[in-house]
Amino acid sequence: MNAPILIVGGGIAGLATALAAAPTPVLLLTRAREGSDVASTLAQGGIAAPVGDGDTAQAHAHDTCVAGSQHNNPAAVERLTGDAVAAVEWLQHQGVAFDRDPGGALQLGREGGHDRARIVHAGGDATGAKVMQALVTAARRAPHIHRCAGLDVTGLLLRDGHACGVHALDAYGHAERIHGCAVVLATGGIGGLFARTSNPADADGNGLALALAAGAALRDLEFVQFHPTALAVPGLHSLPLVTEALRGAGARLLDAEGRPLMDGVHPLADLAPRDVVARQVWQACREGGAWLDARGIGTTFPARFPTVFAACMQHDIDPRLQPIPVTPAAHFHMGGIAVDTDGRSSLPGLYAVGEAACNGVHGANRLASNSLLEGVVFGRRLGTLLGALPGTGARHGGCTLVRRGPSLDAIRIAGLRETMMQAMGPVRSGKALQAALRQYQAADGWQGELARTLLAAALRRTQSLGAHFLAD
Repeated sequence: MNAPILIVGGGIAGLATALAAAPTPVLLLTRAREGSDVASTLAQGGIAAPVGDGDTAQAHAHDTCVAGSQHNNPAAVERLTGDAVAAVEWLQHQGVAFDRDPGGALQLGREGGHDRARIVHAGGDATGAKVMQALVTAARRAPHIHRCAGLDVTGLLLRDGHACGVHALDAYGHAERIHGCAVVLATGGIGGLFARTSNPADADGNGLALALAAGAALRDLEFVQFHPTALAVPGLHSLPLVTEALRGAGARLLDAEGRPLMDGVHPLADLAPRDVVARQVWQACREGGAWLDARGIGTTFPARFPTVFAACMQHDIDPRLQPIPVTPAAHFHMGGIAVDTDGRSSLPGLYAVGEAACNGVHGANRLASNSLLEGVVFGRRLGTLLGALPGTGARHGGCTLVRRGPSLDAIRIAGLRETMMQAMGPVRSGKALQAALRQYQAADGWQGELARTLLAAALRRTQSLGAHFLAD
C-alpha cells in the first residue's frame, strides 16, 4: 500500500491541497475537531479575483504589489492573480454559492488597496464559513481523504535528511508516530502569539516551530499584518473581526473626538492599505479610542453583514444606531516557512501552504482578500504536484524524531502575548524590540524560541517597509 500524504491543518489551504491530490491517499491531521475552529472559517472579506468587466490579472497583480511595498515575488504574484478566476470557478464546482445580483452576475465588493470592486463574497460577510462548509463536505465525500482530528503534531520524522512523517499527541496525551510519503504544513498563522488577534487562539505558529526545529528555512518573519478594525472588547484574546467591506460600503473611521481618522493620511483614505490604516487606529486607541461609523448602511446592515451585526449585538452594540469601537489585532503573517511556488521547503519531503508558508506572494503587506485565494490557488497546485509523485510504501524504521520542545504554561503565554503585542505591533521601535528579545533570550518553551526568532528578524530589518514600521 502506498504511503499517504500527511497534511497538518484543516483550513482552506489544507483542504484544497487534499482534494487536489486525488486519488493519492491523504491523511488530514487537525487539532480542531470541526472545521469551525480554524481561522479560514472566520474570514469575512471574501476572495479577490479579476472577474468584473474590464478587470485583469495584471491590474490585480499591480494592486497586490503596491500593497506589498514591491517586496513581492513576481512569479508568485503572477500565479496567484493568473489563477484567481479559475479558483473561483473551482470553488463554485465544490458547492460554494457566491452572492449574485438580481441579474445573476457575481456581486463584487471593494476593499482596501484595490483600485476597483473585485471581491466575491458568499453569505455577505460569511465567505470563510461558506467556503469551509463546502470544502469540508467535499473532503468527507472524497474516498482518498481520511481525517484524524484532535491531534497536536509536536515533531517531524526525518530519514536521510527527508521528512517522512510526524509525531503527534492525541487529546489524552498518547503519542503516535505517523509515516507518509510527504509532509505538508498547512497550520495557519501566528496571531495567537499576540494579546489581541482576529485568529483562533491556537493559530500559534506551530508549523513554524516544527520547521524551525527541523532546520527548514524561514522567510520574512518580521511582516505581521494587523487588521485595523477588530471589535474592541475588553478582556478578550480572540476578537471578532469587523470586515473591511464595511468601509468599502461607506463606513468611516473616527477618532475619540468624532473626527475622520484617515482624512489627509492617504489618497484612498479609509480604503488605504491595511498597514497604513492599522497604524492610524493604533495611535488613536492610545489617545482615547477609535470607532467605525457604519450607521449609513442603515436597516440593511443585518442582511448585508450578518456576522458583524451578530458580534456587535452580542456585546450590546447596535451598529445601525452607534459607531463600533475598534482596535488593531494580529491578523495575518506574510512571513513563514520559505517555499517555492510549488510549496517545496528547503527540507526535502517537507512542504508548506497557506499562511504557514511564505513564497513571497504578499510581500511586506497582504492585499485584502488575497488570503483565501492564496490557500486555494497554491493548495490546488501543491495537491496536483503531490498526487503525481511516484507511490512509495511506508517505511517505519530508521527515522529520527525532531520535536519542537515543550509548551509554555498559560501564565507565561499570556505574558508573551502582551510583550509581542507591544514590541511587534503596528508601530515598532528598535529599543522595544531589543528589550523584548533580551526578555526571551533564555526563555524555554517552543513559543519562547519562536518569539526570539520573530524578534530577531524584526531587528535585522533596520528600515521601515510595509507592515514593519519603525517609529524611530
